[in-house]
Amino acid sequence: MSDPAVVWLLAAMLALVAVLGAVALVLRHRARQLQRLLAVSQDKLEQLQRQFEHFVPADVVEQLTGGRGIFAPQRRAATMLFADLRGFTALCDRLDPAMAVDILNEYFRRMNAVITCHHGHINELVGDGLLALFGALERNPWQERDAVLAALEMRAELARYNEELRAKSLPELRFGIGIHGGEVVAGVMGAGAALNKFTVTGDPINVASRVEGLTSVHKVDLLITEEVRSALDEQFRLRRMPAIQVKGKPEPIVTYYVEGISGPGSPASSVQGALAAHADKVT
Repeated sequence: MSDPAVVWLLAAMLALVAVLGAVALVLRHRARQLQRLLAVSQDKLEQLQRQFEHFVPADVVEQLTGGRGIFAPQRRAATMLFADLRGFTALCDRLDPAMAVDILNEYFRRMNAVITCHHGHINELVGDGLLALFGALERNPWQERDAVLAALEMRAELARYNEELRAKSLPELRFGIGIHGGEVVAGVMGAGAALNKFTVTGDPINVASRVEGLTSVHKVDLLITEEVRSALDEQFRLRRMPAIQVKGKPEPIVTYYVEGISGPGSPASSVQGALAAHADKVT
């Protein structure tokens, strides 16, 4: 063991072990740092997903958080659907508050399922009203048709829900729906992370809201504008309504009442009688 070569070899091996040990400690420390960073990033991603899921369908959230798309503000053709319950505020005065909220939440749940099924998403809930968008998040050449089909199924779903309410001796619900399409500015808007949300802005939004209001004037439950009608085929049964001047528009607006859609596979074909009764009740 006194051989200088052996001593040198042992010293070198000990030095190598010490270096490897130091490297291992550094790598372990960095691995822990990376794990902490990954955990923080995962938490932030989950928070982002939860925030987006308040107003964006889950499949689109996956696209955004998966890096397949970033929502820069842009002009986009979109179709807006406004739906508002008739007389629900007065109804709330007669109902237990918890019961009123339960009825409204179940209504929203059912309408959301229908809208999502037809490639739309609910963008706003204001009181007992909702705004649904079609084609705003992703380009959709059939957005007008999807919106009208969604409205027809919403009509059918409301009829089914009213049957359940009636069976429980609870008051039935009535709504008005207005649909309009046009170019809007779409993007994430707000003041601060807690208030940011994806939404759209532009004159077509105001028109869609005005059209929904015209359902009370025409005493029907579903109206569309000429812009939407021109994108539909002859399968849809429409009735032209008298032109009416609305606030903010220089010319009277022509709307069409959507009676239904022809064919055995049409939405709500099994509840046409209930739908007709619902439409007759709208005031």
